[in-house]
Amino acid sequence: MNDVDLKKILTENKTIAVVGMSNSPYRASNSVSEYMRSRGYTLFPVNPNYDKIWDLNCYSSLSDLPVIPDIVNIFRRPSAVPAVVDEAIRIGVKVIWMQLGVFDDSAAEKAREAGITVVMDRCIKIEHARWF
Repeated sequence: MNDVDLKKILTENKTIAVVGMSNSPYRASNSVSEYMRSRGYTLFPVNPNYDKIWDLNCYSSLSDLPVIPDIVNIFRRPSAVPAVVDEAIRIGVKVIWMQLGVFDDSAAEKAREAGITVVMDRCIKIEHARWF
């Protein structure tokens, strides 16, 4: 994925479901999400272990969200990626973003075949901060 494509993703997509978000400020999912929220993105935490994170309702799965997010940002182990990608395909998201250290070539190819843009092994906060 080149820089032009990454910037376009971050410019054109404003709702982000954060799969694996934690309420701990010491976890990357929390601090990265707080950064994105402070930059005007609408966030939907997805983690069955919480009812709320910050002042936001937390959802058990992507299928439980009240809207279809533009981006699904995955903060889960690579072994969890295929199930998240399958659900993202079912609900019709535009972009799947796998954070640093998160990748699955087979799941990424499946998502691409379904017409979804895929970013792997990159931090959405780092990429955003490069241009905005």
